[in-house]
Amino acid sequence: MTTSRDLSPDPSVTLTIMIACKNEEANIVGTLDAVAAAMGQLDISYEVLVIDDGSTDRTSEVAKQYQSSHSDLPIQIHMNDRNRGLSRTYVDGAFLGCGEYYRQVNGDNVEPAETLVTIFKMIGRADMIIPYYPHLPGKSRARLAVSALYTFLVNVLSGNSIHYYNGGAVHRRYNVLRWHPYSFGFGFQADFITRLIQEGATFLEVPVQGSHTNKGPGASPFHIRNFVSTAHTLFEIFRRRLNVVIFGD
Repeated sequence: MTTSRDLSPDPSVTLTIMIACKNEEANIVGTLDAVAAAMGQLDISYEVLVIDDGSTDRTSEVAKQYQSSHSDLPIQIHMNDRNRGLSRTYVDGAFLGCGEYYRQVNGDNVEPAETLVTIFKMIGRADMIIPYYPHLPGKSRARLAVSALYTFLVNVLSGNSIHYYNGGAVHRRYNVLRWHPYSFGFGFQADFITRLIQEGATFLEVPVQGSHTNKGPGASPFHIRNFVSTAHTLFEIFRRRLNVVIFGD
């Protein structure tokens, strides 16, 4: 899905927004509306890449209808030939985009326009704008506990003190192209952020509002695939830290 075109930033585009979708027929319009409402409040040039990651419902069709009825908005739609997973789609989107900065917005419409405005207005103040949620309605106590434990482990193994790793940080797109994560599953964001901090990237944490939606059994944090991918992410984070301690690199 990558491209061989010139990957340098387009000076006319500040921000590439990648909307990752899988079976979001019911939510993609709300997501696009939130993005459009947010960007209408900001003096930032942008593009929107909707990437359908192997949906089996009408996600792409609904997105194309939205694109047709909102021809004034800079929306592009791409379809993966099969489900490739969020981390792969995230990296592919960076290659497809042309903005100086890059951020993933999930297609399930859990971030209101106000949250996006809070995040995007900080662009330019650091290499990474890292949002975190003081409160996250809709998330069970069990999932909150798992999330807190995961964040604690990442901080211990990396030596950082970040509030939350999976909130969808804004990155310089160059950094995604240069240091893109190799982890699979939802842990790829922690892998990427900790790697960039080791490389000297600056960051700014921003408290925001959001909500949580249950994606079903396959997306449960208690699924065996997530245990495996999380263990792999934590191992890689610790391995990199040991390399710095032992070899200074």
